[in-house]
Order: sequence, then C-alpha cells, then structure tokens
Amino acid sequence: MQALLVIHNLLRWLIILFGLWAVIRAIGGLAGKRVYGPGDDRSSLLYSISMDIQFLVGIALYYVGDWFDRLKHFSQSVNDPATRFFTIEHESMMIVALILVHMGRVFVKKSATSPGKFTRSLLFYGIALLIILMAVPWPFKEVARPWFRWF
Repeated sequence: MQALLVIHNLLRWLIILFGLWAVIRAIGGLAGKRVYGPGDDRSSLLYSISMDIQFLVGIALYYVGDWFDRLKHFSQSVNDPATRFFTIEHESMMIVALILVHMGRVFVKKSATSPGKFTRSLLFYGIALLIILMAVPWPFKEVARPWFRWF
C-alpha cells in the first residue's frame, strides 16, 4: 500500500510535466504558426500514457487502501472532508481529465490542419491539466498530502 502511494505521488509530477509540455507545445504551435510534428504528438502520447499508468495505480490504491471500505459507509462519512475528497471528488475529476486527454488525442489526429491540431491540443490538454491541478491534494488544501511522500 505504502509503495503504491509513493509511486502515485511521483507519477503526479510526471503527469504535470507532460501536461505542461503538451500545452506549451500547443501554444507555441499556434503562436509560431508551425506545422504539427512528431514532437507535438510525442508530448501528448507521453501525457496520455502517464495518465493511464496513474489511473491503474490509483485504482489499485483505491481497492487496497481503506477508501473502498469507507465508500460502503459513505452516508455516515460524507461530512468528513478527506473521505469525501478521496472517495468521490478526486476520482471523479481525474477520470474526467483522463477522458479529456484521450478525447484530445483522437480529435487532434482527426483534425486536417496544423492550427486545428494545436487548437484542439490546447483545449483538451489544457482543460485536463487544470482539472488535474484542482484534484491534486496539495499541501495547502484542506485535504492535503506532502509535496513528496516517501516510505
């Protein structure tokens, strides 16, 4: 359980980096009026893969940890901010972000022009990144985790 939590925490930083990379490439492509290239596709692919891995680790954490048991008694623990955050809010927002990243990849591939690809990249990956940043239990939030969590 503890090892999964460490992996989940470290993967958070990769996702944020890959998300920023994809968004910055989209902004640069639109501003510089350049052609959508392999580097742009690579940034979104790494963003998508890291999200998928994080999702699998998160699912494992959910069922290995006690959050699933708390969900069984959710009506009694709905007023506990940590329980509510980790049983509903965090998962819901992250699943929406995961779907947006995958939808973005599909819509970018289907777009015929480079400006269209960059616009869709910025839209889908940018919104997903904002949702991810809102769903992370940052140390300054009511439900918090440390910046880095080790064993």
